[in-house]
Formats: sequence, structure tokens, C-alpha cells
Amino acid sequence: MSDAPGRTLVELAGIGVERLHGVGERRRAALAEMGIDTVLDLLSWFPRRYLDRTRRVDLAELAVGETAAVYGEVVRARARRTRQGRSMVEVTVGDGASALDVVFFNQPWRERQLRPGVGALFFGALGLYRDRRQMTNPAVEVVLDPGGRERDPERIGRVVAVYPSGAEGLASWEVADLVDQSLRRAGPLADPLAPAVREAHGLIERTAAYWQIHRPETAQWESPARRRLAFDELWRLQVASLERRRRLERDARGVAHPDLAGDLAGGASLVGRFVAGHRFALTGAQRRAAGEVLADLAAPGPMHRLLQGDVGAGKTTVALLAMLCVREGGRQSALVAPTEVLAEQHAASLRADLAGLEVDDETVLGGRRSLRVGLLTGRAGARERRGVLEALAEGSIDVVVGTHALFEPTVRFAALGLVVVDEQHRFGVAQRAALIEAARERSAEGRDPDLLVMTATPIPRTAALTVFGDLDQSVLDELPAGRRPVETHWLRTDPDPAWARVREEAAAGRRAFVVCPLVEESEKLDAASAVAERDRLAAGPLAGLRVGLVHGQMAGAEKEEAMGALRAGGLDVLVATVVIEVGVDVPEATVVVIEDAWRFGLAQLHQLRGRVGRSDRPSWCYLLGEAPSEDGAARLEALVASNDGFALAARDLELRGEGTLLGARQRGRSDLRLASLVRDGDLVEAARAEAAGLVAAGGADLEAALDEVRLFVEADDESYLHRS
Repeated sequence: MSDAPGRTLVELAGIGVERLHGVGERRRAALAEMGIDTVLDLLSWFPRRYLDRTRRVDLAELAVGETAAVYGEVVRARARRTRQGRSMVEVTVGDGASALDVVFFNQPWRERQLRPGVGALFFGALGLYRDRRQMTNPAVEVVLDPGGRERDPERIGRVVAVYPSGAEGLASWEVADLVDQSLRRAGPLADPLAPAVREAHGLIERTAAYWQIHRPETAQWESPARRRLAFDELWRLQVASLERRRRLERDARGVAHPDLAGDLAGGASLVGRFVAGHRFALTGAQRRAAGEVLADLAAPGPMHRLLQGDVGAGKTTVALLAMLCVREGGRQSALVAPTEVLAEQHAASLRADLAGLEVDDETVLGGRRSLRVGLLTGRAGARERRGVLEALAEGSIDVVVGTHALFEPTVRFAALGLVVVDEQHRFGVAQRAALIEAARERSAEGRDPDLLVMTATPIPRTAALTVFGDLDQSVLDELPAGRRPVETHWLRTDPDPAWARVREEAAAGRRAFVVCPLVEESEKLDAASAVAERDRLAAGPLAGLRVGLVHGQMAGAEKEEAMGALRAGGLDVLVATVVIEVGVDVPEATVVVIEDAWRFGLAQLHQLRGRVGRSDRPSWCYLLGEAPSEDGAARLEALVASNDGFALAARDLELRGEGTLLGARQRGRSDLRLASLVRDGDLVEAARAEAAGLVAAGGADLEAALDEVRLFVEADDESYLHRS
């Protein structure tokens, strides 16, 4: 911790904006509407851009399509209503040599602000309307009042911060005045980073960072100030994650399972026998990841590990090895899937993989029995459910697969040793925490089970460290031997080659998927679209083929019946919505056609493509439809260019930004405002290292850091982060 004196962010958070000069009831209410209640809130209300007043473009020099800051004097201003009822303020500005029209929609207060004689900077893009040059809804900075007096001489001829306007009538310059006042009155700020740490990572001191982000010397957004404050955002997230992990480990009552890492090469244990008899040899990546998992299981503290790998990389096999290790020690495992279809498929796959493996059991005749896999979903019948519940409570089910229904109060385990969560991104962090808490309470042992979470949506390391910072990570970056990359084609206007390939593969005894486009955020509309498309294809391009249907509105039994028919060869083609996005495994499927592919995200497209290419046969993915936007085209071009899920994840992060990745975990002020997971990878790594050292050392420095962390974490997140 730095020895530099100064105010802490906690102290600034305790000073209300009403303590600032010029903040009466009206301004206080307007600021509150923007979420600004304290001086810290003001200093954290970062500019959205900067106006460079050191250089201005004359009105006559501004070209149509150009975005720039221009200075002009208001010649006239009038307000009126459009035919649609919207308020409209029309302003004409001039600089003595040229004139420009400026129009504001839904900002009626601009008529009062921009009276004739006012001099102002207008920042925006120049367009044409009825052959006249016009700016629409530009940012405005008033420089001279109607009498010609400078409103703020200090702000003339320099770079000025432009702030987001969150309340009607509160201009950017008013926010800037309050920020300047806050900076001056706050004085030096305490810096949690020691000088040696700042020097090691190229970071400036915190006080300088706040001054420079709000009162910059240049208009370059990529500045030392942004870098330092971005580091602070990432550092707080890492401290929060690692401290939660420390508390969990401190209070945990875990189980040390048998040390079976050596049996990955074969042995007498369940792990050794499975590896020796499995139909596929483990890849190098699977051996590495399984070794990390089995080492965690042998330790006395509970495992918290994320297993991520590309589509078809063999994550479930690694999870199965963990389950066998746990069973070797006499305990049970639970595999939680996000959907009933996926849970049913996992149960069937596990039963096939575990066939022939036996364990000692004194309660059965002969003292030996086969490993038993149970299935528990919301649609299980009363009798079936009762049988599974009894077997779990007495310990005669070794592995149970299900949806979140696994952790309802009526479900009890004899000795739960491991929880595996599949498709982690479908559950969310709060659900994960609640699930583990319930798992401990539902086990007769009262011990903390080990946790393995899996995702088939590869995540770049920077994002994974931020979103899953409390989990150790294992990566499967290798596909099983014999797998071929899927050949991907984007058919912009002519879908006939796709239907020809489907017919050709069906004639050879293979299968195909056709994925219907997303209609709206409505499963009913998606289902109707899928039904109509199935009928169209069966009567048209795919006439004569056996075309089935699966969508989200169907009952679980109907979905499984359709999937079973496709696997068994009773169907040639399955028309589906995104219900098949994850986990569906039909090795005989060699073609997937994705209609209106531009409607889907890149990660989702990669998942859908992963429904084929699950054998040693050649496979194809066809993307149909012209993309109406540059982003949509970029996604499709990226998919055509690469089969590497990790490379696509990095490209997806560039295209989408980090908002959606952080959405499940970070809320409110904990969102990244300045940091970018795309460009700030070095800061993520540095923040992780510094946070790890701080959390390991503990003491007063950690407590001070946690006080700051809590300022940027919503109340419901705080209970999650500090729950044991």
C-alpha cells in the first residue's frame, strides 16, 4: 500500500453533492436522476469524448460527412412541433463568413440556452437537408453569453471534456463545473498502489489520473489517465473474486478424494480401467486437464475449476474421469445441465460410457454391481422421481444428471462429492453460488462438494480472468484424432447448393440439421416459424426426404423422440430452432444449414456449426442470407475463415465488446467504464497478479482495498461475493 496521504474513495463516497457550491434542490434532483449522489459518483462520471478547442474548423471548411467541432454565434432560434408531435428547435449559427443550420429534436430547452448572440461550440457530424448544410443533435458547449462575456475563460482555447447528459436541463458544462469543483476541494487522493507497483506496470498516480481524465491536455482518449483508472477497475474486480475464493477456502469443509492422477496411464482404479477400455484415446489436452482436475480432487479443500474447450474437444470425458475418482472414494456426483434435452442426452451418454464398470456394494447379492446413472428433470413422473430420490438418499445412485431440479429441497444425497455444471454461461454466477450452497445442505455428510464448471463457448483469457476470476482454469485446445474441420460456406443469395448437399448426404445415409432464424424474443413465434419452414422444405427443396421438427414449445418427450429418430435414421433432416445450440450429439449428422445466419451471434453460430463434424466424415456448414449490416457480415466472414473457437471468441469480443460477457456478473457501477478486455489484456494480467499478492498478504491493506471494492459492487453482488 502506498504511504501517500490523501482522501480515500470511501471518504469521497460519503460526501453528498449537496455540499458543492451551486447544487440546490433542482440540480441535486437532476444529478440523482443520473445516478450521481456523491462526489465519488461525480468523479466516476467520465467524459464520453473531448472537444479540442486548441484547433477549430471554420464553418466554411467543414465538409459534409465530417465530424468536428465548429464555433459559431447564434443568429436565430425558434421552437416548433413536428407533424409527429416531437419538439424541434431550429438554430442558425454563423461565424461572419458562413452559416450553418443546427436542429435539435426532443430538447426544447435548447431555445432558452441558444438565444441570439450566444457563442458556442457545436460538435457533431455535418449532413445535408434540402440542399442545406445541417447538424442534428450535436453536443453544445456555450462559450459566450448574449452580451459577449466569456462564460468560463479557463476553458477557452484548451481541450474540454464532454459528459453524457443524463437529465433534461443539466448541460455538459454544468457537470464539468461540478467535477472541477470536486477535484479542487478533494485535494490529493490516497493511492492503494505503492510507487514500485505503479512503476512496474507503467501507471501514473491516482490523483493525477482523475485530474487528467477530466481536464486533459490533449484530446487523445488513450491516455495515461485512462490506463491507470482502467487498471483500478480491473484490480477491484480481481480483489473481489480472489477474496471470495479465500473466504470459501477458509470456511470450507471439503473432502480429500483418492489421488488417482497416476492412473490416467492405466491402473486398477475406476479411472485406470475406464482409460484402458475407452473407445477413444485421450488427447494430450484431455490428459493435461484431467491431471489438473484429479490433483484438485486429491487436495483437502474443495475444487473450484472452469473447464473450457471448443465444440467436440471432450470436456464430458474429463468430467467423467472426475466422477470416477469421486466414486472410488465412495461418494456421489451430480451433473447439472441447462435443458432437459441436454440432461437426457448426458444421462444416455454416461450410461453407455460406464457400461461394464463395477463397484463393490455390500447391499447387493454378490457384493458387486454396475455403476448406476440416475436422471432427474422437472418432467419426471411421480413414481420415477420417488425412486431416484430414494436411491440418491441411500447412496445407490453413483451419478445423477438433471436440470436445476436436482437441488430442490426434496432432493437428498448420501454423500455428494462433486457437482459438475455444464454450459456455465446458461446459469449465471448467483445461481452457481446458490447451487453449491444447496449441494452442501442436501448432502448427509454436510461437506462442501468439489465444483467443476464447463463451457463449450471458448472465452479469451482476459475475459475469463475477469468473469470467472474465482475459478482455476483448464483449457482443452485440441480435438480428438480423426476429427475434420467443418467446411463453411456463406451463400448470400442462392441457397440451392446447400439443399443439394443435404440431399446428397441423405442419399448416403447421413443426416442434416436446418436451423430456423430467430424471429423475435418469443419462443412461440420461433416455433411457428420452424413449423412453417419444415412444411416448406418438405414440400419443396427437400421433397422426398424424411423431415422432422424440434422447437422450444414442444414437450420434452416430443423433443427427445425427434432427436432419437434422427440418431436412429428414422429422419433424414431435422428442422430446429436454437434448442439444438448446445450438447446435441448426432455423429451421423454431416450438414447444418443456418437460415438468416446474420441474425445470430458469432459464439452461437460456432455452437450451431458444432452440431456436425463429430465423426471422421467430411462435414459442411452453410450460412444463408445477405447480411444487412457490417457487423453481421463481419460475423459470417469470421466463421467462414476459422474453425478455431478461441480465435472466434477473441473476434467476438472485438465485435461485441465486453458488456454481454460481464452482464451476468457485474451490475450497476461494477461495469467496466474505462477498461477494455480487448485492448487491456496486459492490465488484466497485472491486476490479477497484484490482487493475488494483496489477498494472500491480508491485513489492513486488504481491508482498505475491500472497503473500496464494496463501493463499486451492488448490494446483491456483495452478498454473493462475501458469502461463505
